[in-house]
Amino acid sequence: MKLGQMLLKAGLLDQEQLADALEHQKNEGGRLGYNLVRMNLISEENLNIYLARQNRIEAVNIDSIDIPQDVLNLVSAKLALRYEVVPVEKEGRKLVLAMADPQNLFTIDDLRFSLSMEIEPHICASSMIQRALHKFYGATDAIVPVEDVEREQEKEEEFKSSEDELVVGDDAFFSLIEEEEEEEEEDLSIDLSDSPVVKLVNSVIADAVKRGASDIHFEPFEKFIRIRYRIDGILHEIMRPSRKYRQAMVSRLKILGDMNIAEHNLPQDGRTKVRVGDRFVDMRLSTLPTLFGEKVEVRLLDRSKVQLNLDLLGFEEETLYQFRRGIKRPYGIVLVTGPSGSGKTTTLYSALTELNHVGVNIMTAENPVEFNLKGINQVQMNTDVGLTFAKALRAYLRQDPDIIMVGEIRDQETSEISIRAALTGHLVLSTAHTNDAPSTINRLVDMGTEPYMLSTSLVSVCSQRLIRKVCNNCKTPVSVPREAMVEAGIEPERFKGITFFEGTGCSRCNQTGYSGRTGIYEVMQIDDEMRALIEGDANSVDLEKAALRKGMINLREAALRKLERGLTTFDEVIRETVSNV
Repeated sequence: MKLGQMLLKAGLLDQEQLADALEHQKNEGGRLGYNLVRMNLISEENLNIYLARQNRIEAVNIDSIDIPQDVLNLVSAKLALRYEVVPVEKEGRKLVLAMADPQNLFTIDDLRFSLSMEIEPHICASSMIQRALHKFYGATDAIVPVEDVEREQEKEEEFKSSEDELVVGDDAFFSLIEEEEEEEEEDLSIDLSDSPVVKLVNSVIADAVKRGASDIHFEPFEKFIRIRYRIDGILHEIMRPSRKYRQAMVSRLKILGDMNIAEHNLPQDGRTKVRVGDRFVDMRLSTLPTLFGEKVEVRLLDRSKVQLNLDLLGFEEETLYQFRRGIKRPYGIVLVTGPSGSGKTTTLYSALTELNHVGVNIMTAENPVEFNLKGINQVQMNTDVGLTFAKALRAYLRQDPDIIMVGEIRDQETSEISIRAALTGHLVLSTAHTNDAPSTINRLVDMGTEPYMLSTSLVSVCSQRLIRKVCNNCKTPVSVPREAMVEAGIEPERFKGITFFEGTGCSRCNQTGYSGRTGIYEVMQIDDEMRALIEGDANSVDLEKAALRKGMINLREAALRKLERGLTTFDEVIRETVSNV
C-alpha cells in the first residue's frame, strides 16, 4: 500500500490534505513524506512509523539518539550528502545506516562497495536526515549538483515505481578533474571534491542563495579574488580569498557548468541545477579571460521565489488593465522593454502563464530558456548550429502556433518576421532593450523596420524597472528637503502630510535598509493617433507626450505612487527613474 493510502486509512490525513500534498510535491519536488511534514500535516514520528510499515523495515529516530563520532567518520560528507544517509551504529563489519529510501538497492550496493562494509538500512524521515546532515556534516556542503537526475531516476524506476515516493532532484556525482588535463590542474585532481576550495565555492553559492542574491561575481585581481553578490540589483563585496585559490575555484565552477577546464583564453558559457538544502536553483555560468585570470559570473534562479503572476509583480491597477488588454488580443505584437535584469522575462513568463490553456498552441524562442513552463513548447537558441531567433520564427510559422514568444528582437530580420507573424493572425510577445516605451518605436525604426509595418502590427509597449523596497523590519521615518524634491522634478505639495521612510539597516536586510524589489511599469497603447505619429516618423518625445495625454502612467509616476504608499525610498525613486519635467 502506498504511503498516502496508509495515512488515509489510519485517519491521519483526509483526501483534500493528500491532494494538496501531492500537488506541492509535484511543484516543489521531494518525497511525499517530506512534504507532509513540511506542510505540518503529520509529525515526523508518525511518518517514521508508517514508512517502516510500508517498507517492512525497522525505523530509526536519529533526533533522539547519540551517534558516536567514530561512526560518523566512517562515511565521508561527500557520500552522506550524495546518498542522503547518516551512519547510526557499527557492529563488526556491519554498518547501520539511516536512509530516506532504504529500498534503493543501487545506493546500498554503491555504499557497500565504497565502504567495504555490510549495510543494514533503517528508514528515517527525510526531514530528520536533512537536519542530521547539516548538523554532522556542515551546511557548507549542502549544495549538490543534480544534472544527472533523469539518468539516476531511470535506474531506480527499473527497480521500483511509486508516485507517492517520487524523488525529484536525486543527488548526482561526477569526476571533477580528468588525469589527462594540463599539469597546473592535475595538482587539483587529488580528491578535489573534499578540498577546502570546493567547500568554499559551495558555501559561497549556498550563502548567496540564502541571502537572495541574483548573481555572484568571482573577479581575479593581482593579489586576491574579489567575490561580490548582486542583491536587489546592487553589488555587495562579500570576501577576498587569496589569489592562490584562483585556478582551483575557476576549475570547480567550470565543472559545475560542464565547461572545458583546459580552455583559459576564450569566454565560455555553462549551466547546471543545484540543490541547496531543500531548494532547487538553476545556475548560469559565464567565464571571461581578464588580465589576472578568468572572471566567472554566476546567475542564480531560485525556483521557489519565482512568482509568475501578473497581479504580484507591482503593476498599478490601470497599467495592468492596459497590459492585459494587449496580451488578450488575438494578434499583434506586445513588447516588454527595459535594461538587463529589469524583470522582462518574468513579466513575459507571467503573461504566458495567464494565457496558457489547452486550447492554444504557445511556442517560445529563448536564449537561454530561464524557466520551464508546463504545457508550452520552449526552444533554446543555438547560434553554433545556426538556430537563431529568425530561423526559429520561420519554423514556428509552420507549426500552427497561436502565440509566439521571442526572447529578444535584436535585428531587422527578427523584427520583420515577427511583424509578418503578427499580420498573419498570431500574437507575438517579445522584448527589446530600450529606456522607455516611446523610445522603443525609434529603436525599431533605426533597426530597419518600416514605420507603416510597425504601426499596423504593434499593439502595446510595456517598459519596466525594478526598484528596491524599504525593509519593513528597520524602516524609520525621514524628512526630505523641499529643495531636493524640486531639483528632482517632484512637486513638493503632492507629498504634503505624507511620511517618507528609509531603512537603518538590520540583519534581515544585510544592513542595506532594503529588502526585496518590486516592478514599476509604463504601458503605451497603440491607437489610431499613435499609428499616425509612428507613420509620420515622430520622435520619442512627441510619442511620449501623446501617450501621457491619453492617460499613460510613466515610470516616474509609477515609482512616486509606491513612494506615497511607503514601499520605497526617495533616493530609490531618483536612482531608477528620470523626471519628465
